[in-house]
Amino acid sequence: MERSAVIFDLGGVVVDSPLHAIADYERELGIPSDFVNHVVVDTGPSGAWSRLERGEVSMAGFFSDFEAECRAAGHEISARAMMARIAECGPRPRMLDAIERLRKASFRTAALTNNWANEDGGRDNGELRARFDVFVESAVVGLRKPDPRIYDHVLGELGVEAAQAIFLDDIGRNLKTARAMGMHTIKVDDPDVALRELAGLTGLDL
Repeated sequence: MERSAVIFDLGGVVVDSPLHAIADYERELGIPSDFVNHVVVDTGPSGAWSRLERGEVSMAGFFSDFEAECRAAGHEISARAMMARIAECGPRPRMLDAIERLRKASFRTAALTNNWANEDGGRDNGELRARFDVFVESAVVGLRKPDPRIYDHVLGELGVEAAQAIFLDDIGRNLKTARAMGMHTIKVDDPDVALRELAGLTGLDL
């Protein structure tokens, strides 16, 4: 089946990695590397991070809940300071250029992002939204990766089957679900390497 759609995660793919911003914050605090990620994974779907990304808790509520979870796991953090670091992550020009080239070549494009509302209830992705045909945000639809239902949702919005889609993400567990559903997946560690792989799959100069 011919591939006709490309789905992009935002943070760590189209935008600089929030994982790097969190790692810098952890180093400044002198807490173990990957501590925050362990808290997110260990608290699971009912944890503060997951609830924030599904739009079930306000940012203010997240600050207190996530700090309590980190405290219980052994370290004090400022969730507000950590999220401010993440908010500083900017877009990657080469990725934006690749998205534009894909659209000009009649590929359908989508953003599929686990995100959240800011303290004022708004979101920071307005300038990116117009760059995609479809824009799916976890905090809006009430589902988050790697729940298969959010992948079904974006495929439905694009009007394609899983086998027609290529999905780029920087987190393995998010890619695993997409791959099991029949999408071709690209893990984004080095954006340039990922774009070369995408170019090979699409036949475009990216």
